Amino acid sequence: MSNLKKPDLADPALRAKLAKGMGHNYYGERAWPNDLLYMFPVVILGTFACLVGLAVMDPAMLGDKADPFATPLEILPEWYLYPVFQILRVVPNKLLGIALQTMIPLGLMLVPFIESFNKFQNPFRRPVAMTVFLAGTVITLYLGIGAALPIDKSLTLGLF
Repeated sequence: MSNLKKPDLADPALRAKLAKGMGHNYYGERAWPNDLLYMFPVVILGTFACLVGLAVMDPAMLGDKADPFATPLEILPEWYLYPVFQILRVVPNKLLGIALQTMIPLGLMLVPFIESFNKFQNPFRRPVAMTVFLAGTVITLYLGIGAALPIDKSLTLGLF
């Protein structure tokens, strides 16, 4: 126990840092043994308990047997591919659909260069990054919801 560095709470510089909300690592608490020995196993066991609980409460069921001669009417990809599937489904020219899909990562790669002049880390003080994020989120949700609907209702989401 002699190698533990105890914080001097009487130090005014430390009290100023703690008043600003800076965490325990700022005054010298080491990762060993505190974080590695006590916190990480709790996080790992908590994650494992959540996974076991989900597996018990909602077990995965086997679907119908595969029939290579019967194609379903609507073939859908996994949920995380719904927005790009919707782009391909709605755009009449498939080459244009592929070009629109390649614009997504290219646009995401441009955001750090557009925002590189901004020194703030607070998202509310980064208007370009927040606008791109919020617009991308809304468009992605719109396309994802539309992909799960029939083609005639996919653009209006069945509202009109």
